[in-house]
Parts: sequence; C-alpha cells; structure tokens
Amino acid sequence: MKCRFCKNEISHVFIDLDKAPLSNSYLSYNQLNEPEKDYPLKVMVCEECWLVQVDEYKKSSEIFNNEYLYFSSYSRTWLEHAKQYTDTIIPRLKLNSNSLVIEIASNDGYLLQYFKEKDIPCLGVEPAGNIAETARKRGIETITDFFCTSLATELKNKNRKADLIIGNNVLAHVPDVNSFTQGLKLVLKNNGVITMEFPHLLQLVENNQFDTIYHEHFSYFSFHTVQNIFSDHGLEIFDVDEIPTHGGSLRIYARHMQNGSRSPCASVTALIEQEKTAGINKLSYYENFQPKAERVKYDLLEFLKNQKKSGHMIAAYGAAAKGNTLLNYCGITKDLISFVVDASEHKQGKFLPGSHIPILSEEHIKLSKPSFMLILPWNIKDEILHQLAYIKKWDVQFIIAIPHLTVL
Repeated sequence: MKCRFCKNEISHVFIDLDKAPLSNSYLSYNQLNEPEKDYPLKVMVCEECWLVQVDEYKKSSEIFNNEYLYFSSYSRTWLEHAKQYTDTIIPRLKLNSNSLVIEIASNDGYLLQYFKEKDIPCLGVEPAGNIAETARKRGIETITDFFCTSLATELKNKNRKADLIIGNNVLAHVPDVNSFTQGLKLVLKNNGVITMEFPHLLQLVENNQFDTIYHEHFSYFSFHTVQNIFSDHGLEIFDVDEIPTHGGSLRIYARHMQNGSRSPCASVTALIEQEKTAGINKLSYYENFQPKAERVKYDLLEFLKNQKKSGHMIAAYGAAAKGNTLLNYCGITKDLISFVVDASEHKQGKFLPGSHIPILSEEHIKLSKPSFMLILPWNIKDEILHQLAYIKKWDVQFIIAIPHLTVL
C-alpha cells in the first residue's frame, strides 16, 4: 500500500479491526436475507509523513451516493456548534454581503443556513444527492459533486473564489488529499481564509477512540501531518483551536503562504510542541494500540452477556457510524442488543449493517422499558443523557464503552 500523501510504501499496522461492512450502509428489511459485503478494516501508518490511513476498498463515489443517510441537522449539539462558529467567524473575518463562503461537504445546510440568515452569500458542495437536495430546499445553493482540483478549477474560471472556505469533518473522507488541498488553494481568494475541523489523532490514541475508524474515513490526522500537507500545496496554517467535538478535534485556520497579513499565532507552536512531546513522530507512539481496543471488546461483551443471562433487556441509542464499528468489531448482534433508537426518520425502520439490529423511534424505549441503554455516539452523550433523563425513573442504567466500560 502506498501513502495517499507522500506516496511512500507503507507496511506498519496501527490497528486491525478485522472486517466490517460500510458503517453507513443501513439495510432495509428485504436486504436482511441478501449477502452483505464486508471489507478489511486494517489501519496503517506511514513512517515518512505519519499519516494514519486505511486502503480505499470502496470508492468514495459509491459511499456518498443518493442513499447516504447522515443528516447533520438531527444533532442539537452539532447545530449549536455550527451557530457558535458562525457568530465568531463572521466578525473575525469581517464577512458581509459582498463576501462568498464555500462549505465543502455541506450536508443538509446545517451550517450555511446561519450565514444565509445574515445575508452572506454562500455555496455548498455536497456529493450525496439526497442530502444536497435537502439543503436546496432550505434555499442554499449546492453543487452535487466531490471537491477536487477539477471542480475548484471550474469555480475559479467562473470567478467564484471564496473569502472563507469551510470543511468540517470532511478531511478524513478524502481519498486524494493532494487533489483536495490543491483545490482549496485554487478557489481561495488572495486574502481568504480556510478553516477545517477534523478529529485529532492525538485524542484518538490517548482516549482509545478506535470506534471512529471506519471505511468512510480514509485518513486520521495529527496536526504535524496536516501542516505538512497544506505547506506542500502553498498554504500556511496560522492558527489552530482545540475543540471538544467528536471526542477532541482541531480547527485549523489557513491562508496562502504569500499572504503576509495574518501572522502565525502562538497556538501553532504550542500544538507542535505538544505532539512532539507525545512522540507522535515516532513509530513507538503507534504501537500497542490494538490491546486497548481488545480490552474494550472483552469488557463490553462480558458485561452484556451477564446482563442478558440475568434476564435484562438491553437497547442502544444512536445509529452512528462509530457505533457500527464498535458493534461489528465486538461481534454484537440483536441477540444482545434488542434495538437501537435514532432521532432520524431516515434511519428508522432500517437495520444496522453487520449486526442487523433494528433502528426504531424513541417511542420504543417507553414501550419496552429496557434495563440498560448503550450510548453509541459517546461524543454527544451529554445531549443524549439530557434527552433521555425521563427514563431514569425506571432505574435504567446507561452504558458507555469508550474509552473504557462505564455504567451510569
């Protein structure tokens, strides 16, 4: 396997999660009796640039199609995060009705709606046709395509260059990081700014977040690696925020290298030193991660089996991609988890890939009164605990598996 950034031949295994179906390939009832494809979920690390990555077993065009079912607007936590970002970045960059904001992987318009409310022109780029159509219904201009050098060239030739380019949780989904980053440079105005948010590899390792690994995520980034990728394409990261989303993410701010109007912030140097101290540029940092995942697997399985033997019903909340990685790696199916609840009606009535656990509405919690609820999207556990606070009167206990088994 060759590194998707530096093209170095790589062979070191970071973690092997065996095989799994695509995490967002939810099944209909009729599909349950059909053969289900799974793919190796082996993660490698490049010893040259330290990019952590999986091979492209499934083309992104096959993953993000007209049946993609992740709609960002169903998470209150995520909407609040988007609104807070908008309220901060608009005055910081002095954006107005003469500006242009482009969001890559704009999903259902969850973020751009807040720019539109302030009469700031915006354009979304979203490859999943069904999701893009939802954004258009909100009045947000959206191109249904993958962002790359060719699309960026088209936008540049149409004089649609951006004052602000946003990419939240898209970088990991990009199979060709070089074409993607070169595209950013092409479509950015001379004094424009790029902000990108992505889960921080440092948090993945230190907090045992192996369930954030799935085929839709091609790469996992340290700040060191992203800085080198951007620099290789004439972009400089001048600021960085450490933010709590997805268990610990980075928000980077980048500009053209020749744009001297924005001096590098102390946060950049501090984060470089933090990663260096952690040893993120040494192979030893990427070793011994496998046993940490295995411990979660064994502890969770033992707990669930003991509760089922005692006659307790166990349900789960959140038909999240990370939850599918956890369930499939642990070999958990509907014999242990009776059902999973999700707020999205687009997922309700379907079944989780691999485990075939049915996805139901919240009403089924009230009807069945399970003894335990396994929270799969642990990154929004506070939102879920608040939403389901009423079930505590039944003495229901919540389970969280990451970074280690916890019963609340």
